[in-house]
Amino acid sequence: MQSQKPEKIDFNNQYPCPCRRQGQLVPITLTEAFGCDRCQQIFVVPENTNVLEQLSTTYPYKRAWRWTGTTWVVIQPRLAENYLPVALGVIFVLVIVWLPLALRLAGGRNIIAWAVVAVLLAILPALMVWLTYRR
Repeated sequence: MQSQKPEKIDFNNQYPCPCRRQGQLVPITLTEAFGCDRCQQIFVVPENTNVLEQLSTTYPYKRAWRWTGTTWVVIQPRLAENYLPVALGVIFVLVIVWLPLALRLAGGRNIIAWAVVAVLLAILPALMVWLTYRR
């Protein structure tokens, strides 16, 4: 079984690209960064870490990897960096829990008003996520 222990990333070595298996990471002269010869992505190694981070990306959060000596291992982002699951959780609570409760409390009166309020409250987190993820 191979070790998953991270190794130090050396700027004098070439590594396979974590995005594409065919590409090679080549050190960029006079910087502490790597560039892929195939996908043209730029990767940096933050100071005092063994982590390789993708510099420019369309991904919603920063992608990062650790080198094990033979392969790259993806580092999962923290929950605070994942806006989508949080927004989906808020929408779930509003639509599944709050709307039926509000309809029961309304007693048949103003059902349309409560439904409109629930839909607007469900759209608000979705709008926030869309504004966060768009370029």
